[in-house]
Amino acid sequence: MLDHHQLLDLLGTAVVVVPTLLVAALALATLIGRPLPEQVTSRLVQVAMTVGLVAACGVLAIMLTTGTRHVPIHLGNWVEIAPSDPLGHGQDDQAHPHFHFAFKFVFDRLSVPFVILTFLLCGVISAFASKYLHREPGFNRFFVFYALFALGMVLTSLAGTIETLFTGWELVGISSALLVAFFQERTGPVSNGLRVWTVYRVSDAALLLAAVVLHHLRGAGDFDAILGATPPWPDSHAALTSQQALIVGSLLLVAAAGKSALIPFSGWLPRAMEGPTPSSAIFYGALSVHLGAFLLLRVSPILELSPWLSGAVVVLGLTTSIFAALAGRAQSDIKSALSFASLTQVGLIVAEIGLGLRYIALIHILGHASLRTLQFLRASSLLQDYRMMEDAIGSRLPGRTAELPLVPTSWRIWLYRLAIERGYFDVFLADYIARPILRALRACDALERRWTDLITAGPSRESDELAPGDGSLKEPT
Repeated sequence: MLDHHQLLDLLGTAVVVVPTLLVAALALATLIGRPLPEQVTSRLVQVAMTVGLVAACGVLAIMLTTGTRHVPIHLGNWVEIAPSDPLGHGQDDQAHPHFHFAFKFVFDRLSVPFVILTFLLCGVISAFASKYLHREPGFNRFFVFYALFALGMVLTSLAGTIETLFTGWELVGISSALLVAFFQERTGPVSNGLRVWTVYRVSDAALLLAAVVLHHLRGAGDFDAILGATPPWPDSHAALTSQQALIVGSLLLVAAAGKSALIPFSGWLPRAMEGPTPSSAIFYGALSVHLGAFLLLRVSPILELSPWLSGAVVVLGLTTSIFAALAGRAQSDIKSALSFASLTQVGLIVAEIGLGLRYIALIHILGHASLRTLQFLRASSLLQDYRMMEDAIGSRLPGRTAELPLVPTSWRIWLYRLAIERGYFDVFLADYIARPILRALRACDALERRWTDLITAGPSRESDELAPGDGSLKEPT
């Protein structure tokens, strides 16, 4: 007979294994050129989401029954580097920390509700998508990316270390970009997918730098060691100084801003609407857009150590909310308007986190994600029901009015231009972040080419055989 500890370990492992097996089944069938039939794919996804949901609810039931608030599941270390001691005088763990990258999952009051939400909404969307994309040429491709997204969300939700979180974070990012570019026969979706991927790269770089800093400070990325496991979330206290918290928290705030489209990264969110409606609903209405807020909730013990950092979170959240409310009024299509409506609420959630209202922020995420999922799924038929875009916008979209009565006319024109151009954030990111980084990388590449050409006494790459300008091949020397 299993005791409740063994049962928790069994159910917790199932929560992670089920989406992993789903990805393996769909991806392997595609790789060997024998994609599964639509009906089999739909059934397989539904079974996986149902089993995962039942297992997650079982974990919640046992935790509530036994009063358990923190259940870690260790699956070993990826990498382990022992501290060096060349003189053999003994090892000081503080001076020479033991570096290791652990694979660990944690079930607590934050991760369990979020992973239940993930399975629930993913199951709803998969049922909708199986009908919505019926006989579409990319049906199998959609569900492969979709399964990859579900696995990434589960890993991120349950991550007990920053390495595990980064793995799920990356899976969510690549599946998001690929689904934005789903209709690859058109240039618009592909271009917007690259835009989304570019912003995600900035977010991922910030998260990776935060992981490096945490490993430098603590020798590991274990959240229990950094954020504290006793008492568990949300009452835990981080084992960092105020200055360390400011540095690490700032990097994590940039990572969260990129993933949740906070200012100045808000420009990619309406571009992401190029993807199919099911992916728009689950990504940018329900789960993916809240992932930055989830990260801030997870590291909230770090935020509370620095008043400056907490203040920055509040200001960023409120500023984003105000901007999104303004930009949403100027959108001419329903999906873009809904995306900015989602961003308005995400900004408020981030502000709540900065104010220390952790449970309120979590409840806000759960309710808002469910509402936006319904609205995005309804958006496809809403315009047909009312037959005219103006009727749909005027009667259905919340918070949209035709005028700003308290704002002078000259200001209204300027605000409208700012809203219709979405804050000019796309231009700002392209001119002041993406292009400078690209120029720096090209300069490094040119330097490497000159160095390797000098060593090899000739072109060191096949691409160097192309003559610049006309694309013809150079004569061999």
